[in-house]
Amino acid sequence: MLSCGRRAAEVVARNPTVRGLASLPAEQVRGSSEIAETVRLSPTAPLLLRLSQRPWGATATLPASSLPADAPATVAVLRDAWAAHDQTPRPLAELIHPLSPCTAAVAASAADWHSRVLVDVYERPAAGGDHALKTVAGDLFHLLRSAGIRPLHVPDVPAVAAQAARLNCLASGARGVRQSTNEVLMVAPTAFGFNEQAAQDNTFMHTGAGAASDAGPSVTHRVVREFAGLHRELADVAGVRVNLFQHSLAHGTPDAVFPNNWFSTHAAGEGGGAAPSSLVLYPMKCPNRAAEAREDVVGVLRALGHAAEVNLAGEEGAAAGGAGRVLEGTGSLVLDRVNGVAYVALSERADAALADDWARRLGYDRVVAFSSGDGAGGAVYHTNVMMAVGTDLAVACLASVADDGERRALRQALERHHTLVDITRDQMAAMCGNVLELEDGRGLPVLAMSTRAYNAFTEEQRRTMRRHVAALHHAPIDTLEHIGGGSVRCTLGEIFRP
Repeated sequence: MLSCGRRAAEVVARNPTVRGLASLPAEQVRGSSEIAETVRLSPTAPLLLRLSQRPWGATATLPASSLPADAPATVAVLRDAWAAHDQTPRPLAELIHPLSPCTAAVAASAADWHSRVLVDVYERPAAGGDHALKTVAGDLFHLLRSAGIRPLHVPDVPAVAAQAARLNCLASGARGVRQSTNEVLMVAPTAFGFNEQAAQDNTFMHTGAGAASDAGPSVTHRVVREFAGLHRELADVAGVRVNLFQHSLAHGTPDAVFPNNWFSTHAAGEGGGAAPSSLVLYPMKCPNRAAEAREDVVGVLRALGHAAEVNLAGEEGAAAGGAGRVLEGTGSLVLDRVNGVAYVALSERADAALADDWARRLGYDRVVAFSSGDGAGGAVYHTNVMMAVGTDLAVACLASVADDGERRALRQALERHHTLVDITRDQMAAMCGNVLELEDGRGLPVLAMSTRAYNAFTEEQRRTMRRHVAALHHAPIDTLEHIGGGSVRCTLGEIFRP
C-alpha cells in the first residue's frame, strides 16, 4: 500500500483506481516524523522508504524508533543517485505504485543512467532491535525482482494508476502474459554468405560485385565480427540470456543467422486464449532456409518442455491437387502476444489461410492482414521488416501499405493498445522496422536494433521510444544488413519457456 506525503496523498485521494489497486486500505497509512513516505508493495515485500531528511549515503543502522511500528524485517531507503544538492528528490508516488501483490508500476526515469534510483537495504536481526545495513546503493529493479515483484516500466506512474484498466502494460501484468522475453536463440554467422535462393523476393539484399564475392571468407569474417558486437551488446550490456549456436558450410544454410523464421515459442494462455505452452515449426519458401531447422537445434528447443508442438513445416510441399503454403515464423507474423493480434503482410512467404489456421491453433483472437510494398514494385518479403510491436510501443511504415482501407485498419489496430511510431519508406530501408522489444537483466523492456536503424530514427522518435522502454540497445551490423537483407530482429529467436 502507499503511505505518502501531501502530494502523493492527493494522487491517491482523487483516484479511486489507485485505492482499489493498493494492497491495503488507505486508512491504514501510518507515518513517522523521520519518514516522509512509504510504499508497501505486498505483504512479503520490503517496505520502501523516503526519509524526511535527504540521506547523503547509507547508515550502519536504522533505529527501530524511526520506523513504523509494523515495519517488516526488510526495509529499503530510496535515493536519487544523481540529484544535485539543490534538487528535491522525486516523491515516491511519482516513482512507484503497487498494482497487485506481484506487480508494480515503476517510472521509466528510474532506470535511466542519468536519473537512476538506488536503494540502501536494511534487515532487522532475528533477535530484534535496529535494522542493520545489508546493501549499499543497490539496484531498485533487482530488489523488486528478488521480492517477487514484476516492475512494469511506465512513463508516468500517477497516470498509470489513474488509467490502470486501459493500459496494455497492466493488462500484460494482470493476465500473466509477457510481450517480451529475456531469453533468445541466436546462430552466429560462421558460414554466412549471399543466399541466391532468398534473393529472388528479398529486395533488401544487395551484392556489389556478384554473389560469389559476397560469399567469400573475408565477408564471412566481417559479418562474424559484427555479430560478435551485437552479441556483446545484448548479452553483456543488456543482460539478455543468449543461447548461441554456430553453423558450417556443410549445413548448406547461408542465412542461418536469421533463426526467427523457422520456429517460435509461446507461453500458455498467450493472446488471451486457452492454448498450452507451444513450440511451433514453420514452412519455409527456400529449401536452404528450411534446412536451418537442424535436428540438434530442434532437439534443444523440444527439451524446453513445451506442452504442445505445432509442426507446420510440411506445408511448403505441394499437397495433392494443391499448392504449398508458406508462413515464415515471426518474420511473417508480428505478434501482439498480450492482446492476441497477429499482423501479417501478405507475400510469397506469408499465406493468409495458413496465418488464420495458426491463429486458431495458438488461441489468438485476430489476424490483421494487409499488403505492404517495398518501393520497388514488389511485396515486402517479411512483415517484421516494416513493423514491430512491443508492450506499449509499436513501429510501422504505414506508407508502405498502399490500400487506404488496409492502412487505416492497421493504424487503428495498432493505436488501440500502443503508442505508434510511424516510419518513412527510407527509414524502413534503414531497418527501423526490424527492431524487437526484449527484457533486460532487470526485467525491464528494452528495444534492440542496429546502429544504422538507431541513426535513422529522428530524435523525437527516439524520445517517444524511450518513454516506453528502459534503453535502446544497438550495434553496427552493416554488412549483414546489406548482404543478408535482414537486421537485428531477424537474428533473434525468442524463447518463452513453459
